[in-house]
Amino acid sequence: MTWRLIPYQSHNAFQNMAIDEAIFRETLKNRKPPTLRFFGWHPAAVSVGYFQDVPKEIHVSRCRSAGVDIVRRITGGKAVYHLDEVTYSLSAGCWERRFPNDIVRTYEIISSCLARGLAGLGVRASLAETRRKAERTPNCFSEPAGKELVVDGRKICGSAQIRSHGGFLQHGSLLMKFDPAGTASLIRSGEPADELRSRAVGVNELVETSVSTEELCEALQRGFCEELGIDFAPGELTREERALGARLIKKYESDAWTLARKKDGFPVD
Repeated sequence: MTWRLIPYQSHNAFQNMAIDEAIFRETLKNRKPPTLRFFGWHPAAVSVGYFQDVPKEIHVSRCRSAGVDIVRRITGGKAVYHLDEVTYSLSAGCWERRFPNDIVRTYEIISSCLARGLAGLGVRASLAETRRKAERTPNCFSEPAGKELVVDGRKICGSAQIRSHGGFLQHGSLLMKFDPAGTASLIRSGEPADELRSRAVGVNELVETSVSTEELCEALQRGFCEELGIDFAPGELTREERALGARLIKKYESDAWTLARKKDGFPVD
């Protein structure tokens, strides 16, 4: 089985989310094989989960003063300050039998792929156990959700998912280096930087020799190949994905999308 790989590139927050939604929609519409995409954020940004209340949970004025974009994802989960990291997105339909119609089990499978990739770099990550009741915090890296990755109890990767029309899109933020001060300043979690420092960690805080973005992406790609028995074909966006992504950027740039709290599930036509 061969999946498409979109190699690492950096875009602004609005482009990143428009690209991922376009890939997701086109995957479902045309029953395509899964697509794994790696990307970065330039400039730095805060992404918020689909159902989050931005004015209550994000320091909007601080973000704008600092030149940090704010964007709402179509995936759930909590807020992430994207700075020094590799973000992945995986879009797949129900016809890909490696993934069950179960959000927790899908998290577990993808996290196992990531953990295998990290092991190749000497980072021993494990899957967090599901907790009975998560703390009420808007910050993704305050605590791990069930089946997310931790190293010695400190979260290294945060993930979020949307399931719709027989498929899913999963986002994940894999830290290269954690910025607790920036996170505490921009997300209204109420936790001081020193406390956050004890809760999350980046790859380059765990290895003797720092790894590059390219090295991390290659390791993660190998993790998927070895764990799932698949191959990747490097590719690019199709003409239809580029056109749809260009139209969707306007939505993601708008305050009407980002600041207005969502109450209904996200529709996929």
